[in-house]
Amino acid sequence: MSAPADSIEIQNVVASTGIGQELDLEALATDLPGADFNPDNFPGLVYRTQEPKAAALIFRSGKIVCTGAKSINDVHEALDIIFDKLRDLGIPIEDAPAVTVQNIVSSADLGHSLNLNALAIGLGLEDVEYEPEQFPGLVYRMDDPEVVILLFGSGKVVITGGKTVDDASAAVGLIVDRIDELGLLG
Repeated sequence: MSAPADSIEIQNVVASTGIGQELDLEALATDLPGADFNPDNFPGLVYRTQEPKAAALIFRSGKIVCTGAKSINDVHEALDIIFDKLRDLGIPIEDAPAVTVQNIVSSADLGHSLNLNALAIGLGLEDVEYEPEQFPGLVYRMDDPEVVILLFGSGKVVITGGKTVDDASAAVGLIVDRIDELGLLG
C-alpha cells in the first residue's frame, strides 16, 4: 500500500499578478481572439490558454488572476503567454511581473474508509464542521500549515488554502497521524 502523501495530486493553482495599468476590456475583447467578455455576468475578461490549460481573469484595473492550472510552473507559463499576447497588442508590460500564489487545491487518498462521526468528535469540535445533511464531507481547519481539509467517508481528502506544494503533503501527514492517534485509521 502506498503512503497517502504519494497519492497527492494538484487539482488547481490560483495565482494573481498585475500589469500596473488600467485596461480597456471592451477593446481587449475585440483585439484578443478567443477572449470572453460579458460585463453583465462578470466584471473581468476571461482568456483561456490551451497549453498549459488555464484561465486568466483580466480586470480593468490591470489585475490578472490565473486559475485552473495544475502546477505553479503551468501558472507561470500561462501568464507568460498572456503577457506576450498583451505586448503584441502594444500594451507595455515589464519583463516579469510578480506572481503570487493565492491557493493550491490538492486531493489525496488516505487508503482507508473513515468514520466521519467519530472523527468529528475526536478532532475537536472547535476545528471541525460536520453536517452530513448539508455536505457529505467533514471540514477540518488546520493552523500549521494554514489549510482546510475536506475528509470524506471513502478516505478521499481535498486540501485547500495551501500556498506551497509542500503544504498539502504536510497537511496529509498531520491528518493521517491524528487519525491514527485516535485509533480511527482502518
